[in-house]
Amino acid sequence: MNRKWIAALVALLLLALGAAAWWLGRDAEEAAAYRTAPLERGRLLASVSASGTVTPVAQVQVGSQVSGQMREVLVDFNSEVKRGQLLARLDPETFEYRVRQAEADVDAARASVLTAQANVQAAQASLSRARVELAEAGRDLERKQGLVALDFVSPAEAERARAAVATLGEGVKVAQAQLAVAGAQERNAEAVVRQREAQLAQARVDLQRTQIRAPVDGIVIKRSIEPGQTVAASLQAPELFVIARNLSDMQVEALVDEADIGRVSLGQTAGFTVDAFPSRQFEGTVRQMRKAAGSSQNVVTYTVVVGFDNPGTALLPGMTANVRILTARREDVLKLPNAALRVRLPQAEPVGSAASARSAAADDGPAKGGKPAAAGAARGRVYLPGSDGRPQVVEVRLGLSDGSMTELIVAPGSPEAALLQPGTAVITGVPAGGAARNRAPSGPRLPL
Repeated sequence: MNRKWIAALVALLLLALGAAAWWLGRDAEEAAAYRTAPLERGRLLASVSASGTVTPVAQVQVGSQVSGQMREVLVDFNSEVKRGQLLARLDPETFEYRVRQAEADVDAARASVLTAQANVQAAQASLSRARVELAEAGRDLERKQGLVALDFVSPAEAERARAAVATLGEGVKVAQAQLAVAGAQERNAEAVVRQREAQLAQARVDLQRTQIRAPVDGIVIKRSIEPGQTVAASLQAPELFVIARNLSDMQVEALVDEADIGRVSLGQTAGFTVDAFPSRQFEGTVRQMRKAAGSSQNVVTYTVVVGFDNPGTALLPGMTANVRILTARREDVLKLPNAALRVRLPQAEPVGSAASARSAAADDGPAKGGKPAAAGAARGRVYLPGSDGRPQVVEVRLGLSDGSMTELIVAPGSPEAALLQPGTAVITGVPAGGAARNRAPSGPRLPL
């Protein structure tokens, strides 16, 4: 009977040892199933990504203010031009006839001035004659009044002399009025001359405008006209050429999403690449942030101008640029992969008391290195592989993120400071079908 009990006890002991070995092996298997990555200390750069177009800093559209048929085009694409250089010429025949007509109108108007001046002189002569006749009639009246007093002539003669004086006085007034009319006609003729001269000057200006000249020094980057083509200038001057003033000083007009525009400011460093030189990195600075918003498919964007030097004119206008604007920089910070913040392990054991975790999460004191932590920093949690194979959860505060790595804000002297050190392994995920099947699909939204 004792042998049976001893055999049963030995069997139970072996069964217990086997179960313990299986349990320890399962824990080791689960622990080995986790993917981990070490915490790092170093530089962290946050940036805003956008796309834009390479354009010259200054470019001028050259048009035509007059209509006509293009007779000749003297420049082509990539032609270097100087200010005042002849670019193209419209057919000037119609405008030459207008100039001749305007010149004839000026000559006719000047002849009218001569006629008006002659009329003025005639009116002046008539006025002088009327005044002489009036003076003679006045003297005759005085003589007859004297003779009437001596009874040499009848009073009727004196009355006739007085009537003649009155008549000639009115004649003087008429001559004066005629002189005023002649003077007004002369001034009107002179005004017509000035009007015709202005029309002649306008016709000559239009004739000069048939010669399309460069308004600035630069390079022709666009030509929209061919010889023989008709140019119709009505309310808006048609575009004939586009001249870039300087291709050595270029800019990128990048469209930044409204969610990121708040982190962009003047003077920030920006890097970009173009498809023509995929292995080459170009650098510039933010020169302008345009406040006018644009919308495309319900996406609101703002134009940010990034200026850069273009020595050798390697970049050409119109190229598409993929821009990254550096918005923030952190030196010597503790950082972890963003994948660690997306892990969720419900069976993990918390490190320390719950009160300690809440206190560490709510601490707004300075971060390690003496830099103040940003108020309202995001909260998160990371998982550490425990010594017994079970994961442990640690509440953390998050700072800057560059999209792949995120800054950890750890207060010196806190319980987490001893755990979260450079080289500490954090769980970043488990293989499909691993131990942590119930993890949440995503973590908290990270501050950029």
